[in-house]
Amino acid sequence: MLDHDLRHHGDAEVRDGGEDLTDLAVNVRAGTPPRWLRERLAAALDGLAGYPDDRAAHRAVAARHGRPVQEVLLTAGAAEAFVLLARTTRARHAVVVHPQFTEPEAALRDAGHTVRRVVLRAEDGFRLDPRAVPEAADLVIVGNPTNPTSVLHPAADLARLARPGRTLVVDEAFMDAVPGERESLAARRDLPGLVVLRSLTKTWGLAGLRVGYVLGDRECVAALRRAQPLWAVSAPGLTAAEACCGPAALAEAEEAAHRIAADREHLLSRLAEFDDVEVAAPAHGPFVLVRLPGAASVRERLRDLGFAVRRADTFPGLSPDWLRLAVRDPATTDRFAVALSKALGG
Repeated sequence: MLDHDLRHHGDAEVRDGGEDLTDLAVNVRAGTPPRWLRERLAAALDGLAGYPDDRAAHRAVAARHGRPVQEVLLTAGAAEAFVLLARTTRARHAVVVHPQFTEPEAALRDAGHTVRRVVLRAEDGFRLDPRAVPEAADLVIVGNPTNPTSVLHPAADLARLARPGRTLVVDEAFMDAVPGERESLAARRDLPGLVVLRSLTKTWGLAGLRVGYVLGDRECVAALRRAQPLWAVSAPGLTAAEACCGPAALAEAEEAAHRIAADREHLLSRLAEFDDVEVAAPAHGPFVLVRLPGAASVRERLRDLGFAVRRADTFPGLSPDWLRLAVRDPATTDRFAVALSKALGG
């Protein structure tokens, strides 16, 4: 079963000599964090002598999603949330829907759990039929929109997976890149066992700060909090969480989501020029998944031409013929199209 490198992530493509490449491997929005957020973070440095006080950040996140504060837990990125879930769950039949972000399965295995995979097929557009999840599953983890396929599953389909005695974890790390956040379950409090994870990394460019959060019922959140180290989120991280949940920030994120959608359409139009490139469509995230013959060699040639792209064969369910491309501005996409033509021998 351990046939994929679950610990490989896109940042590996731009380390150790890749710093000067145009980065299409990491799904963090370019040009971030914005100036106003950097200024808020800089101001927070004056308080570093004191221990972090997370109360205001928790209130801001709770208000943003219309939930009681007891149903929110700030974490050091969504990755910490997966570790906390893996350490606290008593699930006996854990299921991870693939292809998706690999940290959830890695965390479960590290915590000693046996994991069953439900692998979605390219022939089905990587779409999830809820009936594919075994009835016995008491922990189900799925991404929406899913990394790396860029599939946006209907909220109604995911809601069908919720039931008493089962924890349903929906990774919405990229949901704020979807205009209107349609298909989000973040505000749903009526679904038994639902846990939603969010990240500030992608839209706000805070990968180095490590801040995300969990939304769930009080009992689940309390259990995760007990397993979490004290002061797990830094004071600047808490400042960022509070700032990014304000009305002006939410309006800016929505504007960015529409811009990403337009930039993605431009990328798709350029990719359509290549007969050998197959796109997993429709795409709804700030990235697209493509299949092309000899993708591993093409990826290396693209590096020589100045572009880093994400290998996708580390995701269960994907072969070495797949690559993931981050959505960038049209000018960058046009430069990439020229490089791709050369890498394909055109």
